[in-house]
Amino acid sequence: MIITRTPFRVSFVGGGSDLPSFYRRHEGAVLSSSIGKYMYVTIHPTFDRKETIVKYSRTETVQDVRSLRHPIARQLLLDHGMEGVEVVSTADVPSGTGLSTSSAYTVGLIHALYAFQGKYCSQEEIAREACRLEIEELGEPIGKQDQYGTAIGGLKVIRFLPDDSVEVEPIAISRDARKRLNENLLLFYTGLTHSAGEILEEQERNVVSEKDKFDSLVRMTGLVYDMRDALVAGRLDDFGAILDENWRLKRSLTPHISNDLIDRYYDIAMKSGALGGKLLGAGGGGFLLFYCPLEKQARLRAALSDLMPLPFDLEGSGTKVVYVGNKDW
Repeated sequence: MIITRTPFRVSFVGGGSDLPSFYRRHEGAVLSSSIGKYMYVTIHPTFDRKETIVKYSRTETVQDVRSLRHPIARQLLLDHGMEGVEVVSTADVPSGTGLSTSSAYTVGLIHALYAFQGKYCSQEEIAREACRLEIEELGEPIGKQDQYGTAIGGLKVIRFLPDDSVEVEPIAISRDARKRLNENLLLFYTGLTHSAGEILEEQERNVVSEKDKFDSLVRMTGLVYDMRDALVAGRLDDFGAILDENWRLKRSLTPHISNDLIDRYYDIAMKSGALGGKLLGAGGGGFLLFYCPLEKQARLRAALSDLMPLPFDLEGSGTKVVYVGNKDW
C-alpha cells in the first residue's frame, strides 16, 4: 500500500496569468502558498486482481480500466499501464471551493502511481505531468498554477514563460514575518461551489478580446513582485493592501468571478478590520481569504459569523509519500 499526502494551495495574486492566451503574449506570474489542508490518495492491490476499484464521492468497480467514469483516474491508470488496484481519495475540504482539489488529486495520484511502481519522480516532474494530463490529454480549460502550487510546497512565485515552461522561485522571509502572516490570514467558507472551467473560459475570451482586461492582468502580474518584496521586507500591511488591489482587478475580468453575496461579505470584512482579501480559485464561490491584523480579528469573525471559518497554517513540504506498506503481491 502507498499513501500520498498533497497540500491544497491558496493563491494570493496573479491568478489567471497562467493561461496560455496570456503568458504567450506577456509573462505570467502567481504568488501562492501550500497550506496544511490535504488530499490523501491510497493505492493498494485489489483482492481480485481482475478488478480495478476507484473510490471518491462514489465507488467504481470495473473489469476494464477504460470503463472508469472518473476521467483523471482513468487516464492516469491507462498512461501508467496499471490495473488490478484500488485507488481511494480523501480530502480535508470539499471540491469546487477554490483550493485546487482537482489538481491536488491529480498530483497525489501521479505521486502514488510512481511510488507504487518503485520509481522516483521529483515534485517538479509530477507538476509537469499533472499539467500535461489535465490540460493536454483531458482538455481542461485551466492554467498551470494549481499543479505547481500543490506539488511544490511553501511560499513561492510561480512564473509562466512564453515558451510554455514554468519556473518556481521560493520566497525566503523572516521567521517573525512568517509567523505574523500565518496569524493574520483567515479563511471563511461561503457555502457556494463553482465550475472553474466555465469561469476561466469566459475570462480567457475577455482577456484576448478586450485590451483593458489584458492590461488589468498585466498589472496583476506586476503585483506579484510588489507582494514578494513586501513579504521579504516584512511589510505585511502592504501585503494586505496589495491583496485588495489584486481582488479589485481580478473581479473586473468577468462579472461571474464575484456576485452580490460575495461582494457584501467582502465589504463587511473590509469595514471590520481586514486590510485586503479575495475569493480563492477562479471565482463564483468557495473560500474567502482575508488578511486581518490579529487585534482586529474578533470583530471581523463576529461580523462574518454566518460563514464557517477554516483554521489553517502555511506549509512547506508539497506532495509527499506518507506511508509505504510491504510489497507482498
